[in-house]
Amino acid sequence: MENLLRAKQLWCLIDPGIIEPEVGIAQFEAMKKKLEELRAKDLQVKHYLYQTIDRITFEQILDRRTSKAIWVSLKKRFAGNERVRKSMLQKLRRDFEVLEMKIDETIPDYFGRVLTVSNQMRSNGESMTDVKIVEKILRTLTEKYMYMVVSIEESNDIEAMTIDELQSTLVVHEQKFKKVERDDEHVLKMEDGERYGTRGRGRGRGSPRGRGLGRGRSLFNKETIECFKCHKLGHFAYECPDTKEANFMGFDENEEIMLMAWVDDNVFMAQNNEECKNYLWFLDSGCSNHMCGVKDKFVSFNQNFTIVKLGNNSRMNVSGKGNVKLCLNGAKFVVNDVYYVLDLKNCLLSIGQLQQKGLSFLFQSNICKVYHPDKGLLF
Repeated sequence: MENLLRAKQLWCLIDPGIIEPEVGIAQFEAMKKKLEELRAKDLQVKHYLYQTIDRITFEQILDRRTSKAIWVSLKKRFAGNERVRKSMLQKLRRDFEVLEMKIDETIPDYFGRVLTVSNQMRSNGESMTDVKIVEKILRTLTEKYMYMVVSIEESNDIEAMTIDELQSTLVVHEQKFKKVERDDEHVLKMEDGERYGTRGRGRGRGSPRGRGLGRGRSLFNKETIECFKCHKLGHFAYECPDTKEANFMGFDENEEIMLMAWVDDNVFMAQNNEECKNYLWFLDSGCSNHMCGVKDKFVSFNQNFTIVKLGNNSRMNVSGKGNVKLCLNGAKFVVNDVYYVLDLKNCLLSIGQLQQKGLSFLFQSNICKVYHPDKGLLF
């Protein structure tokens, strides 16, 4: 309302308002004409104010003669005294502190929620700088934006970043996330179509007819299938529950495959130096579990036999699981839930498993930086 009155050059009727002449003092004709013009404009301002209030409030301020008197009355009624403002500010501070981005919330929606509370705090006298709001948003984003937070903090000066710059940067990456999700959904639909809508001769998994043309789309009936391992009905040999296998990344429709690094010994050691190989670890984004082939590295060990299937369809026996102690840059770390695979040539640290522990990874300029949520950069 103040902005409207200033735009129409009527704010002078509110501040300072119409100055009525003292009784008994003679007025020139020009002064009388000027006063009448101000009173006519004052009626216009009162009309604007009446349009913004409800019926009950209108009846309560109907006896106010000037627009300034109406303005002062409304300000006292709705702005409240200093005690009310302090109480409101305490509530807004609490709301601001507990703000966090929801998992299914978009970047513009979250920025809107934060700025709504911030602007209310400003209107109640709180100093809300852009730096404070930017730091709040970076601190409360969801996990999928964590690598972006680390990148922004490393490459940009937070003190100089505006709210609009931060929002535009995050919106661009949010659109990339959505594109990747759409591509994944498209791939899954294609895989489902190939799985249940396969045509051709032979024993089609997507057809209830067995041999012959597999045109059907219903699921294959396994009730009469006999397992070659346990000789029970209802599943194939590769699905046999009597064979324990670790859970790794899936590629086939019914089997789970693990990706892992493999490096020729000659790349790192000219004469098959076993001591060098024993201290060689890989950060592997495709490996689903930490794995080590050197039993001496384990500080605690539990025997637990299972089978690991690799990407090339070969299999390895897992002889147990335990904890391994690593020494990096003079600091000691304990890695939990490491599989002991006797035939494994390289020791693997699963990035996925480390991310579940709260660590963040930044790949930039041929360097991988590993961050702890409390301790910062680890190595």
